[in-house]
Amino acid sequence: MTEKLQRILSDSKGARWTALFIVAFTMMTGYFITDVMSPLEVLLDKPVAAGGLGWTSDDYGFFSGSYGLINVFLLMLFFGGIILDKMGIRFTGIMSCGLMVVGVFIKYYGVTGDFGDSRFTLSFVNFSLPMSAAVASLGYAIFGMGCEICGITVSKIITKWFTGHELALAMGIQVALARLGTAGAMMGSLPFAKAFGGKVGAPVLLGLVLLVIGFLSFIVYTVMDKKLDKSVEEVKGEKEFEKEKETLDEESDDDFHFRDLKYIFSNPGFWCICLLCLLFYSGVFPFLKFATKLMIANYGVSEDMAGSIPSLIPFGTLLLTPLFGSLYDRIGKGATLMLIGSAMLAAVHFIFAIHILPYGWFAVIIMIILGVAFSLVPSAMWPSVPKIIPMKLLGSAYAIIFYIQNIGLALVPMFIGKVNGADPSYTTSMSIFCGFGVAAVVISLLLIVVDKKKHYGLQDANIKK
Repeated sequence: MTEKLQRILSDSKGARWTALFIVAFTMMTGYFITDVMSPLEVLLDKPVAAGGLGWTSDDYGFFSGSYGLINVFLLMLFFGGIILDKMGIRFTGIMSCGLMVVGVFIKYYGVTGDFGDSRFTLSFVNFSLPMSAAVASLGYAIFGMGCEICGITVSKIITKWFTGHELALAMGIQVALARLGTAGAMMGSLPFAKAFGGKVGAPVLLGLVLLVIGFLSFIVYTVMDKKLDKSVEEVKGEKEFEKEKETLDEESDDDFHFRDLKYIFSNPGFWCICLLCLLFYSGVFPFLKFATKLMIANYGVSEDMAGSIPSLIPFGTLLLTPLFGSLYDRIGKGATLMLIGSAMLAAVHFIFAIHILPYGWFAVIIMIILGVAFSLVPSAMWPSVPKIIPMKLLGSAYAIIFYIQNIGLALVPMFIGKVNGADPSYTTSMSIFCGFGVAAVVISLLLIVVDKKKHYGLQDANIKK
């Protein structure tokens, strides 16, 4: 990067952080919607006449997994990464935010519409859902497509604005602020629904309003991004800039070529991160979908407070994720941080599986430990990707990682819903989550070995002194 270009990015420090907080707010509204239904599972299985939706555990499991269906089976997240690299940040961000809004509107109709006893049935595969669950799942799938594409767009935005600066800290802050949406949903959606007579649609409508505000916020960001690009264009014409080996011109969206994808697919470090992402997040996000009922069934927590204990996980990320990100920026050890977080994930689910100390206070302690793990791994994993993949391929790389992650987000909740229906003690499901953690430990160790061999620099600091 040329000296003048570096000066442009350094002089825009205030704009950098403003841009970060804007896109983080957009993601926060998306994360609120992602988990707004999780604490409401206790209402969903009630009959329609009692204010519920009459969903079974299987119905709820399918709805929870529908988030990733379009991304996985129609490959839309993969194509979203290509769109990002070809069309750029602004176009892709607006498109993804629009998809989120449309999806939530359909989801809201699904949980509030009067469908009577009608069901959506596919007789040739022996599949049947209440029509309310089918419509809500369609909306959630469209929302999930938009939310995941927005996620990879935000990752590329932060890389664009913070490369050479506090990249891991910036990504940590973005993750932490976005998790406020998860915390708000876990803690507030059930009381909010009860305040409106137990109406499931009330917190979903609140989320829709917040999401529209987040959409408008992203439009404000696009104005800032256009100004940055205009400043960069002035530098791109200089002879010094053209001769630079690693220039912003080489990293621009315009230089993406499909043949370059081979550099992603042939990269062993990249595949280690993909598998780690799949395993680790499969042990966290699907768990959160069922954690409220777990607190009630195994730890004697009241229905009104059950959602507050899982909310400790995202609340813990508010401080810890930026802290660990800053640590990575300054001293490195990114692969080691991922290993420690994976080991903590396995330990927490093992404790949940063996049912020791079935008291609410103990569940709080275990959730705090899981919150630490949930801060360690993302704070190191996402900033590590730009060390392995060049900027011009970063959108596609993040898209592939998110695509593989969505396989877990789609299939694991469906599977766990069936498991919990057969074993309501949660022993089996927690053992499965523990298995994800153990596998994540193995992949983390493999990543450390690959990093030493390929010299990616995952153990090196991000801020060059």
